Amino acid sequence: MKNTFGSSVSVTLFGESHGAEIGTVIDGLAPGLPVDESFIAAQLTLRRPAGKISTARREADPFRIVSGVFEGKTTGTPLALLIPNADTRSGDYTRGAFRPGHADYTANVKYHGFEDYRGGGHFSGRVTAALVAAGAVVISALKQKGILIGTHIARCAGISDAPLGDLSVDLPRLNSLPFAVLNEAQGQKMQLAVEAAAAEGDSVGGILETAVTGLPAGVGEPWFDTLEGVLAHALFSVPAVKGVEFGSGFSFADLRGSEANDPIRKDPEGIRTLTNHNGGINGGISNGMPLLFRCAVKPTPSISKEQLSVNGLTGENETLQVRGRHDPAIVHRARVVVDSVTALVLCDQLAQRFGTDWLGEAGI
Repeated sequence: MKNTFGSSVSVTLFGESHGAEIGTVIDGLAPGLPVDESFIAAQLTLRRPAGKISTARREADPFRIVSGVFEGKTTGTPLALLIPNADTRSGDYTRGAFRPGHADYTANVKYHGFEDYRGGGHFSGRVTAALVAAGAVVISALKQKGILIGTHIARCAGISDAPLGDLSVDLPRLNSLPFAVLNEAQGQKMQLAVEAAAAEGDSVGGILETAVTGLPAGVGEPWFDTLEGVLAHALFSVPAVKGVEFGSGFSFADLRGSEANDPIRKDPEGIRTLTNHNGGINGGISNGMPLLFRCAVKPTPSISKEQLSVNGLTGENETLQVRGRHDPAIVHRARVVVDSVTALVLCDQLAQRFGTDWLGEAGI
């Protein structure tokens, strides 16, 4: 398995949904980065389920940092963090029919039946808690360098949020909201739609839109480690993400070059583009404009409606009704995961461009 991502700064994930603990190891961090455990806890809270629009599984996530931090700052050695699993009901899961839309079948084939199938095992969204904890460490470091990341629920259940506007206002506001929308009334409609789907034993998907401000120009490693390419690589590791587009994305197909190109001008603050169709990236390298991208999040595959499947033990066709506690939508919880993945990628790319210590005290 390939559970490590990154070159200069790498993150490793481990654990299963119903195992004793999940965790992460971050290697290559600059020494001297402040580690705010209250901020890590707050980020984990944004990922945690709440209310009727989320699973009934509730985890307190009392994490432990067991290495790499001394007196509140990174030491420069691997930072290891553990999060226990507590609210598990393993009896809800048995070997048998593969759940449609899940990794049950593919994992069974790849690991010859030795995989932990309970709650999705290593493929569960539960493991993203460790990813969020890792992201929280580097989000704080990026913020010290003037780089801010924020995501809103651009669309859920076919209902759209207001578009991003003044990012200096929108991003800090979004980062404080449990349900990250700019238009509260639209957000309430989304939540009602999620509840309606849940009442029918079904689920819904959505689109997350992310913006990053303060990223300097010149970040990205063409050909094969372009900023877009590495971000997409990491974002597709987030469970349920099935599409990623940058800037105008697929809309480029309907534009002319005169419409798609971003005019370039110089002002007292430096070189800027008048529009941002390319989402802050040209040639796989950041151009100093806000980084903009969207992730399509599919409906949660665990639904209570009957579905057609195959029994992995007997090889026979059968009808399956999924048991257990599941989210009728995952998009609102996934947004802090997307923020975390983005931060980890940018930390690695910046370290490759400017050196590992750039994010540390020596680079401030």
